[in-house]
Amino acid sequence: MSAYAIQIDVLPQYVAEQSDPLHKVFAFAYTITVTNTGTAPAQLIARHWIIQDDQGHSEEVKGLGVVGQQPLLAPGESFQYTSGCRLRTASGTMHGSYFFVAADGHRFDAPIDTFVLDASGSGVSGRTLH
Repeated sequence: MSAYAIQIDVLPQYVAEQSDPLHKVFAFAYTITVTNTGTAPAQLIARHWIIQDDQGHSEEVKGLGVVGQQPLLAPGESFQYTSGCRLRTASGTMHGSYFFVAADGHRFDAPIDTFVLDASGSGVSGRTLH
């Protein structure tokens, strides 16, 4: 088992009540569970997302923490949050990474595999192990 291992589970969903398809506004929420599957405590410091609609428009989002927090995860501990984004099309994708610093000072990225945002309700949830 690696000292620095993070599991990321993603559950995307379309938010119809915050969307306005006639004006090309499609709102999506995604619930992410971050679990430290390694042996070293690690703190989530920053996020990096690439959000792309199905017409190729891409947006890059970088920032400290997630939902205003920088959780410190002991081995076996999880942190769950829900956030969202808006697209100009009824579907798109997201992928990215979280930057972590372990208790021993080791720095590492936990990549987040591409997941689908789909207003038809057939969004694909995913699990990323790193």
